[in-house]
Amino acid sequence: QVQLAESGGGLVQAGGSLRLSCAASGRTFSTHSMAWFRQAPGQEREFVAATSWSGDITYYLDSVKDRFIITRDNTKNTVWLQMNSLKPEDTAVYYCAATRAYFSGRDYANSADEYDYWGQGTQVTVSS
Repeated sequence: QVQLAESGGGLVQAGGSLRLSCAASGRTFSTHSMAWFRQAPGQEREFVAATSWSGDITYYLDSVKDRFIITRDNTKNTVWLQMNSLKPEDTAVYYCAATRAYFSGRDYANSADEYDYWGQGTQVTVSS
């Protein structure tokens, strides 16, 4: 069992930055691939970024590539999402998610139903 808790959301002007954190409980964090999803009102939950067990491989939604960076520290049971050059269309509730699946090369999970554990979400609002 893995419990996840996000923090770091807030209100920011377009062009600004935010850093989201996701703290995980349990001893098995290092054997879970981690991801960030987001969900805007009236829309489906959308994959944003993911990282492999060790953090050496990362994956991104095209629209956030070069602006967002996902990192993890297995000694701290924490994954982060650094979001730069934020746009109003990035406004959403951001969720941290975990899966036991092992990501390598082009093999990764970008669908919400492939993840086993979820945090409660943190709101990110980008004003224009």
